[in-house]
Amino acid sequence: MHIDIIPFQKAYSKDFYSLNKEWLQTYFYVEPFDEEVLSKPKKYIIEPGGHIFFVKMKDTIIGTVALMPTTKTAVYELTKMAVAPKYRGLKIGQHLMQHCLEFSRKHAFKELILYSNRKLENAIYIYRKFGFNEVPVEENSPYKRSDIKMTLKL
Repeated sequence: MHIDIIPFQKAYSKDFYSLNKEWLQTYFYVEPFDEEVLSKPKKYIIEPGGHIFFVKMKDTIIGTVALMPTTKTAVYELTKMAVAPKYRGLKIGQHLMQHCLEFSRKHAFKELILYSNRKLENAIYIYRKFGFNEVPVEENSPYKRSDIKMTLKL
């Protein structure tokens, strides 16, 4: 299985939206904050200095992830990671994670944060495997569904 991880291209905005919406609807629900960000990734992620990556297999986008800037300098939120159902279980998420870590270190990011939910045991396992540590979730968390926050110092 050969895959390529490529940077954001406007042509793949619909893939970013549909992959994430499917994932959210499968495991949770789409919050208003999600809908806004997913429908305008260039405005909310790229233009403020963030990054979106896609996993491409042949001519098909099968996964995506974003590094969204936070209010803290050189601290980014690892967010909007989704893999098409047909390709789950093939370690696509781990490839995306590795790519994000290498990219973050190359660009001198200080820290990555992420929000998740404990019911996503496989995801939490992967985050821990890559060195993320649990920290308290702040009261004004941007996601109602998140019950765990994790960080990785780079």
